[in-house]
Amino acid sequence: MNLPVRLDEDGAAAPPRENGELAFSAPWESRLFGLTMALVEAGRLDWEAFRGRLIGAIAAWEETASDEEWNYWQRWQEAFEDSLEAAGLVAATDIDRLSGQLAARPHGHEHHHEHPTENDE
Repeated sequence: MNLPVRLDEDGAAAPPRENGELAFSAPWESRLFGLTMALVEAGRLDWEAFRGRLIGAIAAWEETASDEEWNYWQRWQEAFEDSLEAAGLVAATDIDRLSGQLAARPHGHEHHHEHPTENDE
């Protein structure tokens, strides 16, 4: 995998790995990672600013250490959303609204077209 940046291999900002490869436990995590990398590569997000927000999100979680189970990619999402707003790409109110809409969608297909059936061929 050729990334536009070098990811931390240890420390607060280091993503989870298994056998040296990035580890994702749900599809949204890998999609979020890919979207972040695409925006960094396109010059729309500054990697170091994002990384600083990620470290801050992790530190804030550690300080509160609430009942919420640790999830690195949730901290990544917080840093990503903050970075989108800071870059002027999306307003926080739009992020909240869109996140709510996506969360309300049923699990499964993420599109609205019909799949062809054997009878359609």
